[in-house]
Amino acid sequence: MTDDIRILLVDDERLVRRSMEKTLLRAGFDVETAADTIAGLALFEQARAEEPFDLAILDLHMPNLEGVDDSNAGLQLLSRLLEIQADLPVVVLTAFDEVSRAKDAVSRGARAYFVKGREAGLVELVNEILGAE
Repeated sequence: MTDDIRILLVDDERLVRRSMEKTLLRAGFDVETAADTIAGLALFEQARAEEPFDLAILDLHMPNLEGVDDSNAGLQLLSRLLEIQADLPVVVLTAFDEVSRAKDAVSRGARAYFVKGREAGLVELVNEILGAE
């Protein structure tokens, strides 16, 4: 199931990004990471021509497409990615106290939200979303 599944992971917190990347790699996924929305969008557009991503995981709060720290940067990137590839499954990452904003992201097209710090459940969620495709 996980063979050749490509995931884009965008989060500005290096340790969180690395932890999630390792969890997803151990589960057999091919993971590309970016530290902000600008790099994430560039990776996404570059991959579209060769090997498109099967799923994106986006943090809500990080530098936006103008490079400014923004609590809604993940929503901005979510909208851009879905404009380019409307059927892309997206998971929004959130801190525990941002769940209402994460639910807003789901209403904007994200498939799910995931509270950071529970990486084991992330693999389960990704498999669930991709299995429903």
